[in-house]
Amino acid sequence: VQLQASGGGLVQAGGSLRLSCTASGLTFSNYAMGWSRQAPGRDREFIAGIIKGGGSTNYADAVKGRFTISRDNAKNLVYLQMNSLKPEDTAVYYCNANYPLLRRNYWGQGTQVTVSS
Repeated sequence: VQLQASGGGLVQAGGSLRLSCTASGLTFSNYAMGWSRQAPGRDREFIAGIIKGGGSTNYADAVKGRFTISRDNAKNLVYLQMNSLKPEDTAVYYCNANYPLLRRNYWGQGTQVTVSS
């Protein structure tokens, strides 16, 4: 199983980025997908999740109203649209695939997002 995140970069505060995560080696439509992030010196934190069918999403309070998670099951892709970015959003962003019934949870390699003030 491979999860390849991309789309990170350097952006000014108030700007936008869209992260993508391509999954391979698994039946993508069976997995809930999520994004987490880890800032230097801090624990990894959950920020957004979407169920396997895409009909329900949830967000951490810190990003609610600014970030949107979506998925394309035909392309094995999950996205994170990030708007109104703040310096405190600076972190490495990771995607993960989760299938609780089978106790399977996979992580990608992360993509760096840096927001300058």
